[in-house]
Amino acid sequence: MKFGLHLGGVNPRLWNEVTEEADRLGYESIWVPEHLVVPISSAGSPHQGSDHPPVPSNVPIFDALALLSHLAARTTRILLGTNVYNIGLRHPFVTARAATTVDVLSGGRLALGIGASWLRSEWEAIGLDFDRRGPRVDEAIEVCRRLWSEDVVEHHGEFFDFGAVAFEPKPIQRPGPALHIGGDGPAALRRAATVGTGWMPMNHKFADLPGSLARLAELAERAGRTTPVEVTFNGEVSRPSDVAPYAEAGVTRLIVRPWTRSREAIDGMRRFADEVLAPLQTAD
Repeated sequence: MKFGLHLGGVNPRLWNEVTEEADRLGYESIWVPEHLVVPISSAGSPHQGSDHPPVPSNVPIFDALALLSHLAARTTRILLGTNVYNIGLRHPFVTARAATTVDVLSGGRLALGIGASWLRSEWEAIGLDFDRRGPRVDEAIEVCRRLWSEDVVEHHGEFFDFGAVAFEPKPIQRPGPALHIGGDGPAALRRAATVGTGWMPMNHKFADLPGSLARLAELAERAGRTTPVEVTFNGEVSRPSDVAPYAEAGVTRLIVRPWTRSREAIDGMRRFADEVLAPLQTAD
């Protein structure tokens, strides 16, 4: 089992310190939140049973890939992830360039979590059609993957249209940065099975996982996939024995939060490393 930390659960003033300490302690990855803009009139929520968005419109938002470039310079081994980057809101040139920059500067440590987004008002503020976001995301992924892997790319699609271009440098990860597909519906499972390194359920309870993972396996087999799909899940873990049910279900990475307040983050990370990470590494 791999263990990651989400920086969205701690005050941004501590992001440098938390990331550096996570790197030192042996956590496998850190993940940063992402939005382009949150309009004041936002409504709706990705979480069942909630009427209001979990992101207030005045929350401080940083450019996720610029932030990861900064954190790359302060770390040596930890994976740097987005959870999740709204790929459909940008032109693929922008996404591909920023992701490549992080990947190269980090020595190939980018884990690019991407999603179709849930916030209608964010799409409307940019002038994009929220109801067509799925096809736009698929096309954006296709263009990015080609830019990362082909010498010359020409594309004429529904959402993006351009003549022949070259794109250099290429990412260190080949044929491109690892894509972790965020989302819960059929389209997210399809993308994870066909183009994703992994799947990141966003609104799943643990009890919902078996059915979704069975469907994911079916889609991967149908696509002729031979490599396993990584599964990243937000977990509640306080002792090594808590990990087994997740592993048995098919989860390969747990994002944990071993603190309740930001000021407790460093001590909580160290305690978790001593009480959970170290015993599991010894058992391996």
